[in-house]
Amino acid sequence: MELTRRGFLKASGAGIGVAALAQLGFPTAAFADGEKLRIQQAIETTTVCPFCSVGCSAIVSVMDGKVVGLEGLPDSPINRGTLCSKGQSIFQIANNDMRLEKIRYRAPGATEWKDKTWEDAIPAIARLIKDTRDANFKATEEVNGQQVTVNRTEAIAQLGGAALDNEECYLESKFARSLGLVYIEHQARI
Repeated sequence: MELTRRGFLKASGAGIGVAALAQLGFPTAAFADGEKLRIQQAIETTTVCPFCSVGCSAIVSVMDGKVVGLEGLPDSPINRGTLCSKGQSIFQIANNDMRLEKIRYRAPGATEWKDKTWEDAIPAIARLIKDTRDANFKATEEVNGQQVTVNRTEAIAQLGGAALDNEECYLESKFARSLGLVYIEHQARI
């Protein structure tokens, strides 16, 4: 099929017209029966998707302490009632029988996992970070024949999560930089 200039302008005009009508609030078939599909006995609350930095809004329906429904918030100027595949999986955060609810540890060379408490895990993690940092810390580096202070370690990387807000991400990155980490990444960029 050959597309002429006139045909292109007609199709573009029709597309712009449909978009303009949608902006004026004319209901579409996809949203017309949305109210009938809601769960009647559930308590609804709004939330923000934790998976990337876009900030899409969602409506979560809860009944008897369990998430029973999830949908995009139509009033949100960001996602206008839609959710991507990651956003639709918010449901699985709360309703997942495979979700770990305690700390599991397997010693090097061991075949069995053991349950640990936070009181045991946090000092052990801190000790591993400190030992790795001390063993691989580089205070200076030669650049163009001169010793330059670098104060870094390349043996540890940090990956931030999108469920954190801006202030938490700021503190997390400052902590990582204070340890001398240079490999700092965030989930939303991956």
